[in-house]
Amino acid sequence: MSEPIEIRRKRLIHRSLYTGMKETDLLLGGFAQAYLPGFDAAMLDQYEKLLDTNEDPQIYAWAIGRDPVPLAHDTPVMKLLQAYKLPL
Repeated sequence: MSEPIEIRRKRLIHRSLYTGMKETDLLLGGFAQAYLPGFDAAMLDQYEKLLDTNEDPQIYAWAIGRDPVPLAHDTPVMKLLQAYKLPL
């Protein structure tokens, strides 16, 4: 049985808020709250694959442009994440 999309969105938002690294929690948590409600299943797949790397410092480095994004994660979702600015 597949997970309903609204439950999946909520699960991924929660997961984004509690990654284990404060900087990533702030970045991914804010991003997820802002964007995931509008993501379709394919975009949720891209985002979940990114979270599944379990490399918080690396995700942060890719998002802020410190390190190049590997092809496997060079997706439209990553482009949105890189363009995302935390609200002040």
